[in-house]
Formats: sequence, C-alpha cells, structure tokens
Amino acid sequence: MIWRLLCATSALIIGLGGPGWTNERTAGPGSQQRYARFATIYGETLPPIGYVEFCERYEQECPSQSVRPRRVVLTAERWRQLTTVNENVNGQIRPVTDAELHHVPEYWDFPTREGDCEDFVLLKRQYLISMGWPKQALLITVVLDENGDGHAVLTAVTDRGDFVLDNQRPRVEPWRSVPYRFLKRQSASNPNVWVSLDPNAPPNSAPIAGRNR
Repeated sequence: MIWRLLCATSALIIGLGGPGWTNERTAGPGSQQRYARFATIYGETLPPIGYVEFCERYEQECPSQSVRPRRVVLTAERWRQLTTVNENVNGQIRPVTDAELHHVPEYWDFPTREGDCEDFVLLKRQYLISMGWPKQALLITVVLDENGDGHAVLTAVTDRGDFVLDNQRPRVEPWRSVPYRFLKRQSASNPNVWVSLDPNAPPNSAPIAGRNR
C-alpha cells in the first residue's frame, strides 16, 4: 500500500466574495456548465501512504464503514461556506514542504501555522464538517499540477457538480476548470477506500512526486 505524494504549493491569499452570488441558479459556480460536472470513477486504487499513516495516528478521523454517497445541495449559504473556508485557511497557513517542516518526505497532519498541501486539505475538511457538511461529500483528491508535481486538493461533491478547494488557487472552482490531471480520491462510499480518476493510470499506480512547496 505504500507510495509517496509530495506537493507543489504557493500562497495565493485572495478570497471569493459573497456578493458574486446573486442567484444560486445563475451566479457563483454557474460557470461549471462549460465542463463535465462530475468526475468519472475508474475503479479502486491504493491510498497515499501519508493518508494511511494519518489514519494510524487519528483513528477517529478514519472510521472504517460504508456510507451512502451524498451530493450536498449547493445553496447560497453552502457556497459561502466553501469560499470562506478556502480563503481563511489559505490565508492563515504558510505553505512549506513536509521535508522542511517534519524532515520526512511525507507527513499528513492538521496544521496550526504551516503545512503542506494535504495539511491545507485536512484543515478545510475539518472546518466544513464542523459546519454540517457530510464527510462523504468532502473528498481528499490527488492530482498532478501544471508542472507534473504531485498535489492534493479537496473536492466538494454537490448537486451542481464537483468543486475544488485548493491552496494554489484563490477561488473555489469546478473541477474541470483547474489545469490539473486528476489521479485519485477518496471513495464517496467509504473514505478509507480510494478510487482512480485517471482512465490511463495502471491499477494501483503512484503519482509522480513533486519537489516544490
């Protein structure tokens, strides 16, 4: 089950203001109509080793149970929650690599002041769950960024499509509008199971490790 993910990160601390949403059916994330709204699943694959080790330390965060997949109804309030959490976490956490912070290639944890991309994801997920979002609609996702480096983002699954919360990008965006190659993410039926998003990836393959923050 062991493979490695390193992240390429940068601090873009710009928020998406609430006034951008004037009608939940026409504004805000309405641009998603140009893209496939939901990512396609191509079977099960291996989880990142960082996630496995995180679950060993935080067993309560990774209950082994099957759940019914959920698509959250994306009201104006839910959209504000996504954009506010994304902006606040991006603003409060300084991006650093696991090598710099923990002196190891990969270490997933809840950040306090500094963290790698997956740490941003864990904190955003924690905040949204505290606001009533179901865990099965908040999926940790592994991608390759524009430079081909491994990176992690949070996918929010809604009735209007899959949206990405990312510490490299200032806005919450439809998944198909970000310039990434999507590799794998947690299953919406069981967060401890990971599924492939890449039809060309060999079964149980690992992403290319990144070398930057």
